[in-house]
Amino acid sequence: MAPMSTGVMWLEILLASVLGFVIYWFVSRDKEETLPLEDGWWGPGARPTAGEDESIRPFKVETSDEEIIDLHRRIEKVRLTSPLEDSRFHYGFNSNYLKKILSYWRNEFNWKKQVEVLNRYPHFKTKIEGLDVHFIHVKPPQLPPGRTPKPLLMVHGWPGSFFEFYNIIPFLTDPKNHGLSDEHIFEVICPSIPGYGYSEASSKKGLNSVVTARIFYKLMLRLGFQEFYVQGGDWGSLICTNMAQLVPSHVKGLHVNMALILRNFYPLTLFLGRPFRGLFGYTERDMELLYPLKEKMFYSIMRESGYMHIQSTKPDTVGCALNDSPVGLAAYILEKFSTWTNAEFRDLEDGGLERKFSLDDLLTNVMIYWTTGTITSSQRFYKENMGQGFMAEKHYRMKVHVPTAFAAFPCELLHTPEKWVKFKYPKLISYSYMARGGHFAAFEEPEMLARDICKFVGLLERQ
Repeated sequence: MAPMSTGVMWLEILLASVLGFVIYWFVSRDKEETLPLEDGWWGPGARPTAGEDESIRPFKVETSDEEIIDLHRRIEKVRLTSPLEDSRFHYGFNSNYLKKILSYWRNEFNWKKQVEVLNRYPHFKTKIEGLDVHFIHVKPPQLPPGRTPKPLLMVHGWPGSFFEFYNIIPFLTDPKNHGLSDEHIFEVICPSIPGYGYSEASSKKGLNSVVTARIFYKLMLRLGFQEFYVQGGDWGSLICTNMAQLVPSHVKGLHVNMALILRNFYPLTLFLGRPFRGLFGYTERDMELLYPLKEKMFYSIMRESGYMHIQSTKPDTVGCALNDSPVGLAAYILEKFSTWTNAEFRDLEDGGLERKFSLDDLLTNVMIYWTTGTITSSQRFYKENMGQGFMAEKHYRMKVHVPTAFAAFPCELLHTPEKWVKFKYPKLISYSYMARGGHFAAFEEPEMLARDICKFVGLLERQ
């Protein structure tokens, strides 16, 4: 062996050893902190002296001929720019394919019928901290004698909505009639984040993921649940994580399919390459999902994070355009359902949208934003969470000390190995490499996600 290559080898070993020690030191500092619960008022004006109305009111999604006529008029007046030749989805949403979607939306999509689909589950609203909070609450259609359902809070993200959970709910509330074991039967609560869909938007600055977690905790208490399971992806994963940091004694278990874990040294170990994967606990599957590093970590993040910079700084500006144009809104939202479902869909003329979703389902999600006029308030959630500096809030530095499960979908924007997850969530008891699927897991692979939730609850309850 040449002296130069021997020296490089020893240098790599030394670097790996130092990095390993630093990681061990950080991992060993395992303080069980909780976030302060605090309180707030997010409605307009000053907080009233009278107590808040805590009633839970039934709610129905409604529409009108006027609403539909206005939508059709705006679609008909669309002004598009022709795409570049052979650009597919590499420049964003391809306007040639957008014409097909607009034709379907204008001539075949039946919003009144989709409103009936939305009202298939019971909707409610209740006032919490000055805001009308919307949620659906789905109980099992039937229960075996002597059984009680397990309460499960499921939280969506952006640019999704509570509607993402419509296809997974039957697997959780009525598993036996949908091919799953009835060992675990849930009643499912899916709220809308304030400022999304039918939940009222804050009138004040500062409503972030921690505040949302507190509001949803108060919602669960109001529904009579002292202990419950929580599940989320995207913003939902952070909100559920914050809930576990706020009230760990009330969260029986936390299931997430995305995790923001950047405040540790594990990502730096990737630069040492494949030879040291065993030293840092990486599996061969991790290597497949993380390498080539330049493409999977850097180029991918650069390509897909432009929207985040806009929404974390000046969300209201782009919001003006999107809230005024249903066509622009659809392109902006549906582009995410293409590339976040599978990055390779950028190479397709139609963005692969109809490979995993129906146009009815995709447009129903868009219509929830359009008819409520909530795209701007939904985007402000980025500024409230990231406007003070990336990962500046205390909760990013805190660990989570409730039993946790992580479902690693292979086409998620950034793969998170088990070692990284366990750093943030020391009580990780289930980590699953999912066979397929991307960012919108409940929407795309409802049965697969439901099975993983049930597996986690089974492991936890047998402990």
